[in-house]
Amino acid sequence: MDVSSCYPVIAVEDVAEAAGFARSWLGFRTTFASDWYVSLVDDHGHELAFLRWDHETVPAGHRRPVAGLLVNLEVDDVDDQWERLVVRGGLPCVRDIRTEDFGQRHFILAAPGGYLVDVITNVPATGRYVTAYTDAAPGHGP
Repeated sequence: MDVSSCYPVIAVEDVAEAAGFARSWLGFRTTFASDWYVSLVDDHGHELAFLRWDHETVPAGHRRPVAGLLVNLEVDDVDDQWERLVVRGGLPCVRDIRTEDFGQRHFILAAPGGYLVDVITNVPATGRYVTAYTDAAPGHGP
């Protein structure tokens, strides 16, 4: 398969609110907007979209708001983003900033619409996780 693009389309109640959050806090800009669907892109070409959960394009047996979704955003300086988003911005944080043995320094925000945003800077893995990474995962392993 020759995939030309891959991005999440997140089913939410209020697409305008969800898109506004992504524009205001996460650096995305709108590429398409309607009352039921908003598509966004950032300066690096990363895409994100929001869809009204009960729209007719969603098959009937699958019409429900998002639950349990984590969107990972890898950044150069997670501490700087912690300061900007949580300390100064006051955004709702559900996991405080911390460094994990599996190779991440991160924190997790609760975003409007019911999904989570995990803001991450990759760091060297430690302990048993050092050998878990392959050559395809630069910045983690030995």
